[in-house]
Amino acid sequence: MPEITRLFDFPYHQQKYYNIPDALVTKYNGQWVKTSSDEYLAKANAISRALLRMGIQKDDKIAVISSSNRTEWHIMDVGILQTAAQNVPIYPTISEEDYQYILDHSGAMYCFVSDVEVLAKVKAIRAQLPLLKDVYSFDEIDGCKNWKELLALGQDNSNQPEVDARKAAITTKDLATIIYTSGTTGKPKGVMLSHENIVANVLGSEKRIPFEAGKSRAMSFLPICHIYERMVTYLYQYYGVGIYFAESIEKISENVKEVKPHVMTVVPRLLEKVYEKIYAKGTELTGIKKKLFFWAIDLGERFEPYGANGWWYEFQLSIARKLIFSKWKEALGGNLNLMVSGSAALQPRLARMFAAADLPVVEGYGLTETSPVIAVNDMRNRMFKVGTVGKPIENVEVKIAQDGEILAKGPNIMMGYYKDPEKTAEVITDGYFHTGDIGEIDPEGFLKITDRKKEIFKTSGGKYVAPQLLENAMKQSRFIEQVMVVGEGEKMPAALIQPNFEFVKEWARLHDVGGCDNPNSIAGNPQVIDRIQQEIDQMNEKFGNWEKVKKFELTPEIWSIPGGELTPTLKLKRKQILEKYRALYDKIYKTA
Repeated sequence: MPEITRLFDFPYHQQKYYNIPDALVTKYNGQWVKTSSDEYLAKANAISRALLRMGIQKDDKIAVISSSNRTEWHIMDVGILQTAAQNVPIYPTISEEDYQYILDHSGAMYCFVSDVEVLAKVKAIRAQLPLLKDVYSFDEIDGCKNWKELLALGQDNSNQPEVDARKAAITTKDLATIIYTSGTTGKPKGVMLSHENIVANVLGSEKRIPFEAGKSRAMSFLPICHIYERMVTYLYQYYGVGIYFAESIEKISENVKEVKPHVMTVVPRLLEKVYEKIYAKGTELTGIKKKLFFWAIDLGERFEPYGANGWWYEFQLSIARKLIFSKWKEALGGNLNLMVSGSAALQPRLARMFAAADLPVVEGYGLTETSPVIAVNDMRNRMFKVGTVGKPIENVEVKIAQDGEILAKGPNIMMGYYKDPEKTAEVITDGYFHTGDIGEIDPEGFLKITDRKKEIFKTSGGKYVAPQLLENAMKQSRFIEQVMVVGEGEKMPAALIQPNFEFVKEWARLHDVGGCDNPNSIAGNPQVIDRIQQEIDQMNEKFGNWEKVKKFELTPEIWSIPGGELTPTLKLKRKQILEKYRALYDKIYKTA
């Protein structure tokens, strides 16, 4: 097989070895529309020819902002990269102020947007962007140029030799993309990733992911502007996997049933929601069906891989899979045999439960700056261990610093932060990238993440508290949707909690608890507070006295990306949450 050294080599590799009819598939007006490997590259080359005719030079920047994953994004991606320009993807949900900062800082000459909402944000700040020449949209929008104008401009292939010459001059060390991190504090940082960074990560990760080459379907819904989903889509192309784009996060369950995918990437929050729905349905069963359901749940919570629980457990599990767990699999399309989880810590309980249900979730770990994968589990060859993020992938060296910080070195480490050599020097020393995460490598070589270095805090008594450990334990409660542990410099840890409003309403109905009609009434309901206190008390038993959450307050709003409490990858924006709920924080510690 020819060596793949640049990102646009992946679709050519797919075309040569698999040439599938469903390389990229998007739903338009209720119909799934397939783009074949041939059509994908024909259109990407038309885009490249058009961009050259528009005067695009090597190292020019083109921004792409899409509210959903779709075929056009990938055609633009390859079209841009082949001209030696850089694709600057932007999160659609960030503020206009951040749009302006990124478009200005990157010096984007053109901007491609998906829809009316994104266009409105760009229009609002257009006057402050003197370098931005024009805006094109994927959807048909009155008064906005459409991306199909480029396909038309590039239809004449007389300048294809010029495109080929540009491609031939691009080396693996050249800059491919700038991805602005959604940092929880300060201005976004532009992470510069070369072709080599991402290609090395794809080829290092592919050995851990079992695909049936040329015969699998993937469902893609995590933001394509994030390097995690983007790297995985190159991996799909390498293996000839058909990529089907979910319409939205709300329509995932419907789309999964239609597409019947074999693989998808997930984040822990999605798995938590899937499990909560399954569990809620189980509680509504009666008689023998209910007993069987909870017998299967009990088995799932005790799952250990590779037959470690012995033959009797495995025999019972085989029965549970036939009677109970097969229905879970059917609800997810019937073919799903691999989910890859990233972006945040996965509760070990969920890893066990889904593996028991024959819906294995392999947890991985990485950052934008590492392209992104550092380590990932693999169900084969005893490379899977619950509670860890797996072993480091090929070509990535991991070591633990004296203070417990995870350091990584390899061809996947970013070129640096765009226009910011000082910040780059702060995080890369002797070729090692400082991840900001605390972890350990166990005797078998599995990497375990324990907390964010910056998030660990010290109480006034001098004791260190790792908030993520406490938060992950508390989120196992069905009453708790989101939680942030606080207490820096205070005498004890406490928590700000966003209740699971839907579940609490249902619980209140079943237990005749009044005053749970809306989020405000739920957050102030004494019976709800007492019930959540019981959940906290149970969780506290697992922790040392200095770590126990002594007090908490419930917040009346749903924490969300638009609300500013969560990053686009669903991590907590701790500073913003603290500012927003300063009065609740003060209430906790003034009465403590």
